[in-house]
Amino acid sequence: MAIKPIDDRIVIEVLDAETTTAGGIVLPDSAKEKPQRGKVIAVGTGKLEKDGTRRKLELTKGDLVIFGKYSGTDVEVDGNEYKIMRESEVLARIQG
Repeated sequence: MAIKPIDDRIVIEVLDAETTTAGGIVLPDSAKEKPQRGKVIAVGTGKLEKDGTRRKLELTKGDLVIFGKYSGTDVEVDGNEYKIMRESEVLARIQG
């Protein structure tokens, strides 16, 4: 089953949280923070402007992004977990 977001929404596959610190300490599940990085797997058609045109989204399928801890809506489709959010909720695109 495919997810097709509408308007200026995007679907993000959330990347797993880090399991070790930079110093090599393994973190237990209770100490892990919510993941804030993900990969864009689908984008909507763009925001509908007042004049009837659609504003093209800046993000594209395959982009790696950073988003806020509590951004978007968590959904599960075919056993996979995704976040659906507006493009404006994305904080940054990861380059390289």
